[in-house]
Amino acid sequence: MVDFWDQVLTAAATSTAAVGQRLLAEFGGVEADLKSDGSLVTASDRWADQALRTALRQHFPDHGLLSEEVEHIFPPGDWCWVIDPIDGTTNFSRGIPIWGISLGLLYRGVPVFGYVAIPPLQQCFHGYWPGSSGLVMPQGAFCNQHPIRTSTADPGPQQFFSLCARSTQVMARPFPCKIRMLGSAAYNLLIVGAGWALGAVEATPKIWDIAAVWPILQAAGASWVALDGADPFPLRVGRDYGQQAYPTLVTAQAEWVARFRPLVQPDT
Repeated sequence: MVDFWDQVLTAAATSTAAVGQRLLAEFGGVEADLKSDGSLVTASDRWADQALRTALRQHFPDHGLLSEEVEHIFPPGDWCWVIDPIDGTTNFSRGIPIWGISLGLLYRGVPVFGYVAIPPLQQCFHGYWPGSSGLVMPQGAFCNQHPIRTSTADPGPQQFFSLCARSTQVMARPFPCKIRMLGSAAYNLLIVGAGWALGAVEATPKIWDIAAVWPILQAAGASWVALDGADPFPLRVGRDYGQQAYPTLVTAQAEWVARFRPLVQPDT
């Protein structure tokens, strides 16, 4: 009998690879429309969303689905996939090669597995984090099958900190690290888990931006701070998550939360 977690990893890898191959062919050559929340959407986002939902339903017909473009109501049942067909749509539509496909698997409303493919960079991240679920499952965080871990370096002028487009006020005051802005919420956060940056902030990510990276970062040793003070998980059955934002700070080590949080959230 094939192990459930082998099935999960295989399904995530094969579905994102198939979608990613077609997206690479369309990359930089599509028109983008403005959604009601101010973000962009393309025809590529829409067909990729459909393709991923179809693939996951074939592999796991009993699992629920949340997706950025279609399904926003958290369903009943123990298991639910959260799909972001293109994280970094603006980059994708403009020909900038930092965008990805995110799949997060939630158990009773909490992410326990995440998979993020970055096709232009040929990078695939995945991770397992059982937390307090009681699940027996693999553990660890990986990039291209190699284990990743957060950096143990001290903040300094040769270390990186990643911003989102809505957190640029950080640059108005002295900051202990070099600033980077990559244009993909998932990748902004993942570079902390990979040990490439000491911290990252996302001011308004949605559930599809964070569901896959949550278990990867936890497994890699990062500290996750909800800047609004509200625990992001578990999600609640029947709730619409289409407009819910999750302001987030991630640091490589817990000791750096006190250093970075006043800089990205000066009113706390």
